[in-house]
Amino acid sequence: MSEPSHPPVEPPTENRLLGGRIVLRQPARGYRAGLDAALLAAACDARAGDRVIEAGCGAGGALLAAAARRTGVVFTGIERDPEALALAQGNVALNGMTAQVSVLSGDVTAGFRALDLPPFDAALANPPFFDDVRALRAPAPEKTGAWMADGGLAAWTGFLLKAVREGGSVTLIHRADRLGDLLSGLGISAGSFQVRGIHPFADAPAKRVLVRAIKTGKAPLRLLPPLVLHGREGTEKHTPEAEAILRGAVSLPWL
Repeated sequence: MSEPSHPPVEPPTENRLLGGRIVLRQPARGYRAGLDAALLAAACDARAGDRVIEAGCGAGGALLAAAARRTGVVFTGIERDPEALALAQGNVALNGMTAQVSVLSGDVTAGFRALDLPPFDAALANPPFFDDVRALRAPAPEKTGAWMADGGLAAWTGFLLKAVREGGSVTLIHRADRLGDLLSGLGISAGSFQVRGIHPFADAPAKRVLVRAIKTGKAPLRLLPPLVLHGREGTEKHTPEAEAILRGAVSLPWL
């Protein structure tokens, strides 16, 4: 009897971020860093000397782009998937950033304390977009971990709140229709919310939101001017503002 055949494992692809400043090797199939990771990195406003953690860093797209933007900041990525972890660690070395960036094995659902690390000055995350298997057609197996949040969104907000010191910041990018859940989850011990909608077109509803909160913050919630990604007219793929952000020429500022 012949052995069952298995499809060949495809080698990682190699992509460039920030106008070529970052080389990223990532899976040919499964979750791949894209626009959301780029926007999350652009929204990181850590200052020189700060320590920043990214929960669920994948192959390191947002982590490395944020580090390239903030050269005086030390970054730590946490990833539970062994293949993604190995890619992220390899990407750190590939880009010569081992003195600034490290990637550790860790699971958000186990909680921050399981990492035995001191609290950080800031935390970043692009949590899986779904936590209810009935909400969408089952994703391909290689995408399940990136799309489905074990423990729900509450596990991620809880992890991030524990991961930062008092006065530290938590920054996330997520689906716009989960904004209420984000504010509710983070509001347990954070405030001073700032929210920026990410719109595909100026006349279309936001599909993503960037949310920033301060642990123990007390300032009123602020709705910031939106970012529009595409124009209805012309041949350019992105608006000039979005293109400048993707190339690393400008950041997404907070007030």
